[in-house]
Amino acid sequence: MFEYEMHQMRAAELAREADRRRLVREARRIRRAVRRSARDEAEGRVSAPAWKTRSARTV
Repeated sequence: MFEYEMHQMRAAELAREADRRRLVREARRIRRAVRRSARDEAEGRVSAPAWKTRSARTV
């Protein structure tokens, strides 16, 4: 009976460890995605220069 209880405790410990590692991986993935999106937003989208958007002057 003692071995069975030890086995149950070890199985529960391994399950907790696996859950913790899964959460750590997910947090890292999310942080990485946030950093990438923030970096992309900081650079901004390139728009056409002002002189291209104005119509040509006719005299």
